[in-house]
Amino acid sequence: MAWTLDSVLDRLTTELDSVMQFWLQHSHDKQFGGFLHCLSREGKVFDTVKYGWMVCRQVWMYAKLYNSLERYHTAEVLEAAKAGIEFILQHVKVSGEQRCYFMVSREGNPVKLQRKPFTECFYTMALAELARATGTNHYMEAAEKMLGQLIQWIMVDSSSLGSGYLTRGTSELGRPMMLLNVLQEVCGNDTTKRKQYEKEISWSIQKIQTHLQRDKKWICENVSDDASELPGSGGRLMTPGHAIEAGWMLLTEAQQQDLPDLKKIAIEDFIMTPLNAGWDKEHGGIFYFLDVDGHDPTQLEWNMKLWWVHNETLISLLMVYQVTRDDAIWKRFCEVLDYTLKHFPDPQHGEWYGYLTREGHINQKFKGGPFKGCYHVPRCLLMCHTMLETLLKK
Repeated sequence: MAWTLDSVLDRLTTELDSVMQFWLQHSHDKQFGGFLHCLSREGKVFDTVKYGWMVCRQVWMYAKLYNSLERYHTAEVLEAAKAGIEFILQHVKVSGEQRCYFMVSREGNPVKLQRKPFTECFYTMALAELARATGTNHYMEAAEKMLGQLIQWIMVDSSSLGSGYLTRGTSELGRPMMLLNVLQEVCGNDTTKRKQYEKEISWSIQKIQTHLQRDKKWICENVSDDASELPGSGGRLMTPGHAIEAGWMLLTEAQQQDLPDLKKIAIEDFIMTPLNAGWDKEHGGIFYFLDVDGHDPTQLEWNMKLWWVHNETLISLLMVYQVTRDDAIWKRFCEVLDYTLKHFPDPQHGEWYGYLTREGHINQKFKGGPFKGCYHVPRCLLMCHTMLETLLKK
């Protein structure tokens, strides 16, 4: 169909409400607190283990919606977020340490402590957004305390996370990208906080750009600390979704700080180039992984189509259009939107499927699991909603 700003806004508003109704109805654990996020297509619980980063993401999502949209500025949404954070503080946060469990039992007993800092990232974001929703200072204080630990791990020394997290002398794109996102969420529009974390924001921006390789034609997931390409298939690995996601975060900073060179890099190198490389010209959609030399990636799921990759692409393309007003970008946004809405949403039971085959067939029917929860889909829909409203006002 021929999309207009109005028609896209109407459709994405409907999708957001359908997605959030799914989580509000099916995921709340009224007996033990927190959220149950291993949910079937119909919303039935198939595993009661709770993943720390998913619980934190859901708190952040509720608080962000509460702070952003009038129809979600309700006691139900706020109380759900507060109940979630209490479960996190009692059971996900490791007592006496700046660590978070990756997995806990339904009752909140520890199951697994991960050697990666991502649960701690979302813990920080959840606390910061809920602090704004409630005006509670100790939430922000706790967020900034964990942020200090994240800065140490990501910028200085990750050894206290335990062996096996990161090979010395290498850099993973997810580290500086996630730190930049956490800093953006903690600071919000607070100019004082942005000044306080100016050095860390700048470091994250520069570190992300070290992943531009091959004369800036490819974004490699893993590079050396001195910004050179690593040998082997691991060094040639590109994740289009990660590159594109980093792109909108860089573009946000380029706009915030009025950095035209960074704006160009964000749009051309981190958004459009990975999208063009990752788009499946035969079946549509965006590949999960690529090898920069054109070999089949060693990841067996490399040619699958995942929900979050398309979510991040919609955010990025609409942000580029908002900045450039380029009709060619709008056309590309509509192309990705058509593919996404055709394949991922479930009109019968709500929410979106997460995993498709290369041909676009549903590979797994569940709506929530260890890596999919109340986050990428509603975040995308909320961010696009906000940008579309701004565009329509102008």
